[in-house]
Order: sequence, then C-alpha cells, then structure tokens
Amino acid sequence: MSSHATATARQELHCGEPTARELREFRFTDGDFARVRELIYRTAGISLSQVKRDLVYGRLARRLRVRGLTSFGDYLAILEGGDSEEQEAFVNALTTNLTSFFREPHHFPILAEHLKGLGGRRPLSIWCCAASTGEEPYSIAMTVVELFNTFTPPVRILATDIDTSVLERGRRGIYTMDRIERLTPEQRKRFFLRGDGSNAGLVRVRPELQRLVTFRRLNLLDAYWPMGGRFDAIFCRNVMIYFDKETQYAILKRFVPLLLPDGLLFAGHSESFHHAADLFRIRGKTVYSAREDAPLSATVRRSNASG
Repeated sequence: MSSHATATARQELHCGEPTARELREFRFTDGDFARVRELIYRTAGISLSQVKRDLVYGRLARRLRVRGLTSFGDYLAILEGGDSEEQEAFVNALTTNLTSFFREPHHFPILAEHLKGLGGRRPLSIWCCAASTGEEPYSIAMTVVELFNTFTPPVRILATDIDTSVLERGRRGIYTMDRIERLTPEQRKRFFLRGDGSNAGLVRVRPELQRLVTFRRLNLLDAYWPMGGRFDAIFCRNVMIYFDKETQYAILKRFVPLLLPDGLLFAGHSESFHHAADLFRIRGKTVYSAREDAPLSATVRRSNASG
C-alpha cells in the first residue's frame, strides 16, 4: 500500500472513532460553556478562557450527578433561576484552591518586620482575602506568634474566601502530615497536634493558634464588605490572576481606604499592578503600599462610615 493510501486509511479510521468529548456522559455545547463563563464572571469575577472548557465540564458534571440531572441546559436553568444553594456549589466547584503553608516565603519576614515597626501600642489587624483551606492565614498567625513570642499577640487576623467548603476546612484546621513537611521541627511541635489511632497521619492546628484567625465568607465582587475597621496588612495573593484588568482595578481601589497609613498589600508572584499605579506604589517584591493621593472607593468609604 502506498504512503498516500496508508495516510488516507488512517484518516478514515480516526474519523470513525468517537472523540473524548463525544464519549462524555453529558452533552456540553458551546452555548452551555458560554453561559457558564458569563455566570461565573458575573458571580465571582472569574474570567474563564476557552482552554478551561474540559476542566469546567469535569467539575460541573459532578453537580449534575448530585442533582440527578441529565443535561447542562437543565443545570444552568437552575443556576439562572436563582437557586442560592446551587449557586454556592457552582462557585465552589469552579474556584481553584492551590495553597500551602508559607507559600512565597519571602513575604513573611517582611510582614514580621512591618509589624515590629508598628510595635504593640495598639491592636494590629491583618486581612487574608483568599484564605482557601487556611494554610495562608495560619502561616500569618505563626509569624505573629513567633514575632511576639506569645499565643496572645496584639493581632487579629480576618480570613475570607468565596468558597464555603474550603473555609470550613480552614476552620477545622486539620491537615495531612505531608502538608507541614516544609515547616521546621520547632514549628511543627509548637503549632500542631499529631493524630493517633484512626487519626494517624493527620495533624491539627493548636487551638491557641486557631483563636487568632476568624474565618468568614466574602465575595470580593460583593457591593458591601462588612469590615469593622482598617488593616495594617492585606494579603491578596494569587487571586487577581483570575480577574480581568477592569475587575482587578475595581477591587484594588476598594483596598485603598481599608489600609491604615503605611499598611502593606501583599500580592502573588505572578501578579503585577502596573495598571493601578495611581492607587499603589511598589515597596518590595510583590509588596505594595497605597498612594496618599489615590482615589478612594465611595462604596468602601460608605461601608466604613456605617461600620
């Protein structure tokens, strides 16, 4: 058989085989994906690219099975109909929660030095606005305890996230042993309790450390942020990458009046706020401070006045 004939035969064989998408349990059309993209952008500000289509299918197909549905059309109708419980599950399914203890470790000595400079003259406040399963706010808490050498430092830590399922895991503070392997032996002993029996292989954050962190659900796109005051530091790391520039700028503008004078904003390693140079100036590697002449967000200004 000639090479041309062989190639033709291979093409015909391939054309006769169903693709992975054709073998899927549920039909997922271009229109379905467009509706998903619009819904998650409107609800959570997340911009989904076309390359995320297969990932979206895999995560949402589980929700169809849970609900006993047979089509994405029916599922999307439930979401668009305003089912708040399913809307929450939808957001939880599509948010990414990659995190670890002391991720991007260069930030924590900077935080410690910043807090040390402020002293203990007044209570200090830190907001972790993408808390995920708790590793980041607990890393902040460990840094604070080590700085003040007490489990009752003059610091409060607010940990928020849009995903209610990961917030609950953060509140529980239970992790597998491998999650704390990168911590020093002293940190593991000081801040965690090892499980035994049926809990072997697990660790739990010590209650003394847990008490420093308050977990709450908050969507950064919400019109109102129920803050009780301003912050000495805001951690908003590796979340802005999921927003378009317009949404990023709107959120950053709302951060400005929430930072105390000389307060610091910590960003993720792949995030740059050059498009918000009128709001923030660079203070270090992915560390920013608000400009004194930055325009304020009227929404947050009203919220602070009412709170």
